[in-house]
Amino acid sequence: MALAKSNVSKIIRACGPFLILAFVLVLFAVVMKPDSRETFFSLYNFKTILTQTVIVAIGALGMTMIIVSSGIDLSVGSAIALTSVVGAVLMNQGWTVPQVIAICIFVGGIIGLINGAIIAGFQMTPFIVTLGMLGIARGLAKKLANNQTVNLSAENLPKVGLLMADPDPSGWFVSPGIAVAVNLAIIMAIVMQRTVFGRYIFAIGSNEATARLCGIRTRLNKMAIYAFAGTLFGLAGMMQFSRLRQGDPSTAIGIELDIIAAVVIGGASLNGGTGSILGSMIGALTMAVLRSGSIQSDWPNYMQEIIIGIVIILAVGLDKWRQARASGS
Repeated sequence: MALAKSNVSKIIRACGPFLILAFVLVLFAVVMKPDSRETFFSLYNFKTILTQTVIVAIGALGMTMIIVSSGIDLSVGSAIALTSVVGAVLMNQGWTVPQVIAICIFVGGIIGLINGAIIAGFQMTPFIVTLGMLGIARGLAKKLANNQTVNLSAENLPKVGLLMADPDPSGWFVSPGIAVAVNLAIIMAIVMQRTVFGRYIFAIGSNEATARLCGIRTRLNKMAIYAFAGTLFGLAGMMQFSRLRQGDPSTAIGIELDIIAAVVIGGASLNGGTGSILGSMIGALTMAVLRSGSIQSDWPNYMQEIIIGIVIILAVGLDKWRQARASGS
């Protein structure tokens, strides 16, 4: 009986993100006007939504590792802004696109490594450390950009825009960024489920003290988790740079909320020890669908923010409900 209950609980957790996505789609199908509904459910809009999902999806890959390990990172938006500015500055100095991508990933990794080193080395609360890094990275982005957007030369615009190119309205072409996100998701799923490092992530999130007693070097692994996640945040910053085709130090404000909501909608617990890459990807897609549907329903910007805020609260409530179900209370 207990085994059957456990299996049902696992099925509900696995299907939960898909059910939430389905609910959002049905909601817009009901509330939208006929013309808007036809546009919203078109192939072109679906490709656009997938393109808009890329940045949050890549960020969610890193955040999944952090949240499963019972951590949090509030500096994601600032890291994305800083790496996008770094990319724009380097492009204007004549660096090639592959070099810029590598440097953006490296900068993101350094930010993550610093976060992880402080959190693990000084046993500080991730919320406080990453909140401080949020201000530091954003300030560095503004300093590097001289408090203004960094625009590219005409010859560099096509090179940078390729990664997040707009989908073809009449054909099957989609942004290369989508392929990057999908392949990274497959790799991360393997890392989380099939490697020793992945098992360590779940063990640390479930009970760090027990993991330490089992011989896991928790401090070193927590540093690695934040550094690895930081490289993904740096890549998300490069995607943001490709999408905007300029370095903007004020971009990605609040995107960490979308990313965290995507991971929690995907089944991860804020207490750690639970989560999946597939769920986080569906969660990221859900957030993109929400924003696209809100825009096409002609809802004002403040209404969109209210809706996203409600979704975040509901996501946390869903997490608490899952925990209560798991504990049998």
